[in-house]
Amino acid sequence: MAACGCRLLEVADTVQQAMIPLALLYPAEGVEATEQFGPYSLDVALNAAPVGGPYPLVVVSHGNAGTPWAYRELAKHLVQSGYIVALPAHTGNTRHNNNRANTAANLANRPRHITLVIDAAYNELNNHLIADRVAVIGHSIGGYTALAVAGGKPWTGPYERKTNPPQPVPVTPDDRVRALVLLAPATAWFRPEALRAVRLPILMITGDQDVNTPVEHALNVLDGVANRDQVVHKVFAGAAHFSFMSKFPPEMTKPEFHPSQDPPGFDRAAIQAELFADIDMFLQHAVGTPPHNETR
Repeated sequence: MAACGCRLLEVADTVQQAMIPLALLYPAEGVEATEQFGPYSLDVALNAAPVGGPYPLVVVSHGNAGTPWAYRELAKHLVQSGYIVALPAHTGNTRHNNNRANTAANLANRPRHITLVIDAAYNELNNHLIADRVAVIGHSIGGYTALAVAGGKPWTGPYERKTNPPQPVPVTPDDRVRALVLLAPATAWFRPEALRAVRLPILMITGDQDVNTPVEHALNVLDGVANRDQVVHKVFAGAAHFSFMSKFPPEMTKPEFHPSQDPPGFDRAAIQAELFADIDMFLQHAVGTPPHNETR
């Protein structure tokens, strides 16, 4: 099995006039070592030479005030299954810099970030990527981001518009995106009919104890997309909004830090294997893996 390579980049967003931090994880030659990414650790081979392919690309869009490293174990699993994974930090809506939260600008920035990151990944690892074969995994507002870049037509909501009237959010869909995985997606920015242009296979995973994005958000997807039959919806019993993220380091796992907490009796670590298998199987059918995958 190949090592999990890692390259750290910055992608320029000339519209936002900001840099988007990006980690690319990919099958690589070399030896893994434990690396720290802020408080999060992962065994990777930094700047190692990529090997094999070509592979599909998977972009992970994190939640509000979040970090892509909260999905590090899923990302590494996907690399080991034959994908290249892009982990962008949505500048202005991260744990370290959240000054664009609840703004119309953030709703426009996030889908554009995805397109810029796809461009950057193909520029960096072009010989190892299948052309125009991209999936987006989005958690919470990352689910909004995935739907918007796949053709959804969002409008501002009460948090963004405050005293201003509702307005459409300018988003340019990216035809390279061929499939979506939505984890507890936030979808309130999509009015009826706003998802009719979304015509991609979708895996939607939710928890029945989610009070942040309750079932109405999932119903927006099921009732809104062009073909409901393209949506596979799985509900994890006992799971809440943050239950699909990797476990946080012990020093971050405390009651006042809500993303680290699960409902009583639910252990997010215990569902990781099932969650990863569901996503892996879906992606194999939706975007495919190389017929002679050198990572297996």
